[in-house]
Amino acid sequence: MTDLAVRAAEHDACAQPAPVPPFRLRASMNGIGEAPGKVWFFDLAAAVVDADRCVRCGACVAACPSDSIGIGHDDLPALVKMCTGCSLCWDFCPRGGLRYETTWLADTGGGEQWRITGASPAPDLGRLLAGRAARVRSGNPHRAPSAQDGGVVTAVLLAALASGEIDGAVLARVDPATPWRGVPYVATTSQEILKSAGSFYNQTMALASLDLERAGLGADARIAVVGTPCEIQGIRALQARAWGRGASRVDAVVLTIALLCTKSFDYRKLMVEELRDARGLDLARVGKVDVVHGRLRVEDLEHRVVVDEPVKSFHGAALKGCDECADFLGRAADLAVGSVGSPDGWSSVLVRTPAGMAALDRAAASLELGEIERPDALEKLDRLDKRVAMASLQRPLDPDGPLFVDFAEHVESYGGTERAPVWRGW
Repeated sequence: MTDLAVRAAEHDACAQPAPVPPFRLRASMNGIGEAPGKVWFFDLAAAVVDADRCVRCGACVAACPSDSIGIGHDDLPALVKMCTGCSLCWDFCPRGGLRYETTWLADTGGGEQWRITGASPAPDLGRLLAGRAARVRSGNPHRAPSAQDGGVVTAVLLAALASGEIDGAVLARVDPATPWRGVPYVATTSQEILKSAGSFYNQTMALASLDLERAGLGADARIAVVGTPCEIQGIRALQARAWGRGASRVDAVVLTIALLCTKSFDYRKLMVEELRDARGLDLARVGKVDVVHGRLRVEDLEHRVVVDEPVKSFHGAALKGCDECADFLGRAADLAVGSVGSPDGWSSVLVRTPAGMAALDRAAASLELGEIERPDALEKLDRLDKRVAMASLQRPLDPDGPLFVDFAEHVESYGGTERAPVWRGW
């Protein structure tokens, strides 16, 4: 039986409509079966994109060696030229072939391998060189008015840029044509970093913006990436398996900052359907959106609170694939930053690597630093996040497992569930 026939038989076992094998037309024209072991973008599309599990991290774009994947009009990955079947888009997708929890590995410096979970003991907050509450000092001229919580991420990036440790940073900034829609951007000046301060709650396909030549940076450029935990997982995995790629410069990333995250939202569902249409907000008059203490708060340009509701009221606007992530604490990042565990106006900063410690030290002169007030709040939300993930993830969470999940194994795990692959004719 050919590999193509085996794949079709595997999918037929799922409680789904009869699948259509990829390249049916090609096979009928030339009678040649595909080479064994290939996984195509069409497979990724069926298992992740069309199954409504894509978390829009952009790892597939960054992994593609032929630059064949771009961003479609619906902000989802799409083919822009011929797929070669190299399998890399599948391998590095945190909802596909990437066993994302294996990126939580870290070297303590003594040569031994340290794990968040597994046989080795570890603190509940993950690998932690230091935990700090922080905020920008009052009166600091570099405090951005739109900065989220303590403004720590902006301060860290400004200090790294001023010291020459980085040449730019991948951030989210507002889409000039669409109010409160975040889009990825490579900031290369302090002014651009300041203008990008603040948070957006839609994913931006950030890893699709690592074409640094397009951003005007040279071959030896070094950059920071600020993103959600799934984006940092993708970077760690890609850096651990280095080979020639397309235009994406994952090797240039020298500092990763994860924003503590339980879920991201679809822009249209959250900002347009829930806030504009259902609650009558003028998005052009929105000054800040934040999730604090389990509530979604929206302020207008005069700093008046116009929405203050439990975030669970907006779960219908969340990305379905976020439910499968057990990495609220950003365990793969150099620094993980968020408001949980610290007073209003402060950020909790989890320092996980020497690179993260050096970045925080460089910014120390512009920050007030203290102890995290309630580490138990971080641990509690992390446990809740894990319970949600365990109820949604259709495979075992195994930090000790291999980096990649085989496509057939994934189909077997997800077939017959509400997250099963959705096959379309090609």
